[in-house]
Amino acid sequence: MDFGSINIVVLMVASTPILLAALGEMVTEKSGVLNLGVEGMMITGAVCGFIAAVETGSPTLGFLAAALGGATLSMLFGLLTQVFLATQVPAGLALTLVGTGLASLLGQNYQGRTPPRVPDLDIPVLEAIPVLGPILFRHDAIVYLSLLSVIAVWAFLKFTRAGLILRAVGENHAAAHALGYKVKAVRLAAIGFGGAMAGLGGAYISLVRVPQWTDGITAGIGWIALAIVVFASWRAGRVLIGAYLFGGITVLQLNLQAAGARVPVELLSMSPFLATILVLVVISARRHGATNAPAMLGRVFHAS
Repeated sequence: MDFGSINIVVLMVASTPILLAALGEMVTEKSGVLNLGVEGMMITGAVCGFIAAVETGSPTLGFLAAALGGATLSMLFGLLTQVFLATQVPAGLALTLVGTGLASLLGQNYQGRTPPRVPDLDIPVLEAIPVLGPILFRHDAIVYLSLLSVIAVWAFLKFTRAGLILRAVGENHAAAHALGYKVKAVRLAAIGFGGAMAGLGGAYISLVRVPQWTDGITAGIGWIALAIVVFASWRAGRVLIGAYLFGGITVLQLNLQAAGARVPVELLSMSPFLATILVLVVISARRHGATNAPAMLGRVFHAS
């Protein structure tokens, strides 16, 4: 069995869509909104990005279309929960169903087609470093973007006034409203950002990781991203660790299948989700497992 092929380069490619979607969901939840429609936004981004890239021949336009598609679908969730004050959990689940159905409809004429190749963006000088250069500095731009996003989200939430307001809205929306902050506007912006990041993650699957279009191409990665936010205790650095941990499990099960391991394929395919359930059970069993969650997470805001 060749475990040497389970290398860091493959791990980074597998982890990037999880990282992008989980970062977007973390920002959304920091504002006090629980959006369970990550899977729907991801697959919408996947199909929008694939169609745009195929029709224009430009992967860049594909990723832009994916971000726009994910953000647009997220606004449907925002309309339901922030304007019509619908309960967030069923609205998020409905969003997943809508996104899955919409992607299947839009992508039916693109089955089996190949998108334009996303070029690698080698970093001059650094890519020539022995051993580390080929591993860390010879990736496409989205891999670098995902890593920079971790730093940007961390700095935004910790050091900026806008980040402080977003966290205040998530911790006590009534107090934030009393201070004059636009709670719904802040939450809609966070929802839109989460949708755009999920869309980018989905497009990375259809344009880079697979790359082709098939129904259900995201294969539950959106649900894993949701679990990683809890695993990471709503902290950007831990989201990075969680995304690469689950990305590694995904790569490992694919390599075991390719190596002909005497384990049922169905069981290997389930392994990332079994690991997700196990991690959530362990976190829930801890005494202070979810104390870092935003206090207003999932609660509807009524302006008085």
